[in-house]
Amino acid sequence: MTRLNVNNARCAALFASGLRRSDAPTADELTSWISAAVRRFGVAGCVSRMAQEFGDHPEAAAYRMQWIRRLVGAPSATASLRRTEPAGQSAAPGLDPRSAQPAAYGARRAA
Repeated sequence: MTRLNVNNARCAALFASGLRRSDAPTADELTSWISAAVRRFGVAGCVSRMAQEFGDHPEAAAYRMQWIRRLVGAPSATASLRRTEPAGQSAAPGLDPRSAQPAAYGARRAA
Protein backbone atom coordinates (compact mmCIF):
# COMPACT_ATOMS: atom_id res chain seq x y z
CA MET A 1 0.00 0.00 0.00
CA THR A 2 1.30 3.42 -0.85
CA ARG A 3 1.78 6.22 1.65
CA LEU A 4 -0.96 8.19 -0.14
CA ASN A 5 -3.52 5.48 0.65
CA VAL A 6 -2.54 5.44 4.32
CA ASN A 7 -2.87 9.21 4.40
CA ASN A 8 -6.30 8.94 2.76
CA ALA A 9 -7.44 6.62 5.56
CA ARG A 10 -6.00 8.99 8.18
CA CYS A 11 -7.76 11.94 6.58
CA ALA A 12 -11.08 10.09 6.46
CA ALA A 13 -10.70 9.21 10.15
CA LEU A 14 -9.96 12.81 11.09
CA PHE A 15 -12.85 13.99 8.93
CA ALA A 16 -15.25 11.65 10.77
CA SER A 17 -13.85 12.55 14.18
CA GLY A 18 -15.10 15.43 16.26
CA LEU A 19 -11.91 17.40 15.61
CA ARG A 20 -12.47 21.13 15.17
CA ARG A 21 -10.21 23.92 14.02
CA SER A 22 -10.46 25.51 17.44
CA ASP A 23 -8.92 22.36 18.98
CA ALA A 24 -5.55 23.27 17.34
CA PRO A 25 -4.23 19.72 17.78
CA THR A 26 -0.57 18.88 18.15
CA ALA A 27 0.97 16.18 15.96
CA ASP A 28 0.69 13.65 18.80
CA GLU A 29 -2.95 14.57 19.42
CA LEU A 30 -3.73 13.87 15.76
CA THR A 31 -2.78 10.24 16.29
CA SER A 32 -5.19 10.06 19.22
CA TRP A 33 -8.03 11.55 17.16
CA ILE A 34 -7.34 9.15 14.29
CA SER A 35 -7.17 6.11 16.58
CA ALA A 36 -10.39 7.05 18.38
CA ALA A 37 -12.30 7.53 15.11
CA VAL A 38 -11.07 4.23 13.64
CA ARG A 39 -11.95 2.36 16.86
CA ARG A 40 -15.40 3.95 16.93
CA PHE A 41 -16.39 3.76 13.25
CA GLY A 42 -13.79 1.60 11.48
CA VAL A 43 -12.08 2.88 8.35
CA ALA A 44 -15.10 2.05 6.18
CA GLY A 45 -17.38 3.88 8.61
CA CYS A 46 -15.14 6.95 8.52
CA VAL A 47 -15.21 6.92 4.72
CA SER A 48 -19.00 6.55 4.75
CA ARG A 49 -19.43 9.49 7.12
CA MET A 50 -17.12 11.59 4.98
CA ALA A 51 -19.02 10.69 1.80
CA GLN A 52 -22.33 11.54 3.41
CA GLU A 53 -21.03 14.95 4.47
CA PHE A 54 -19.74 15.64 0.96
CA GLY A 55 -23.21 14.78 -0.34
CA ASP A 56 -25.05 16.90 2.23
CA HIS A 57 -22.70 19.89 2.49
CA PRO A 58 -20.13 19.73 -0.34
CA GLU A 59 -18.58 23.17 0.12
CA ALA A 60 -18.16 22.87 3.88
CA ALA A 61 -16.84 19.33 3.50
CA ALA A 62 -14.29 20.46 0.92
CA TYR A 63 -12.98 23.18 3.24
CA ARG A 64 -12.80 20.71 6.12
CA MET A 65 -10.89 18.18 4.02
CA GLN A 66 -8.43 20.82 2.82
CA TRP A 67 -7.73 21.75 6.44
CA ILE A 68 -7.35 18.10 7.45
CA ARG A 69 -4.98 17.38 4.55
CA ARG A 70 -2.82 20.33 5.63
CA LEU A 71 -2.72 18.95 9.19
CA VAL A 72 -1.78 15.44 8.08
CA GLY A 73 0.76 16.72 5.56
CA ALA A 74 2.60 18.98 8.02
CA PRO A 75 6.17 17.75 8.60
CA SER A 76 5.69 17.38 12.36
CA ALA A 77 2.49 15.38 11.86
CA THR A 78 4.06 13.15 9.24
CA ALA A 79 6.89 12.21 11.58
CA SER A 80 4.50 11.58 14.46
CA LEU A 81 2.12 9.48 12.36
CA ARG A 82 4.95 7.32 11.00
CA ARG A 83 6.13 6.54 14.54
CA THR A 84 2.74 5.02 15.34
CA GLU A 85 2.73 2.52 12.46
CA PRO A 86 3.52 -1.06 13.47
CA ALA A 87 6.94 -2.18 12.25
CA GLY A 88 6.80 -3.41 8.67
CA GLN A 89 3.19 -2.35 8.20
CA SER A 90 2.27 0.63 6.08
CA ALA A 91 -1.44 -0.08 5.65
CA ALA A 92 -4.08 1.45 7.86
CA PRO A 93 -6.28 -1.02 9.73
CA GLY A 94 -9.30 -2.10 7.74
CA LEU A 95 -7.84 -1.29 4.34
CA ASP A 96 -7.31 -3.88 1.67
CA PRO A 97 -3.58 -3.59 0.87
CA ARG A 98 -4.26 -4.08 -2.87
CA SER A 99 -6.36 -0.93 -3.19
CA ALA A 100 -7.30 2.36 -1.59
CA GLN A 101 -10.76 0.99 -0.83
CA PRO A 102 -11.84 -0.25 2.59
CA ALA A 103 -11.78 -4.05 2.76
CA ALA A 104 -15.56 -4.12 3.26
CA TYR A 105 -16.03 -2.29 -0.04
CA GLY A 106 -14.25 -4.97 -1.99
CA ALA A 107 -16.20 -7.69 -0.16
CA ARG A 108 -19.53 -6.07 -1.05
CA ARG A 109 -18.58 -5.68 -4.70
CA ALA A 110 -17.51 -9.30 -4.97
CA ALA A 111 -20.78 -10.53 -3.46
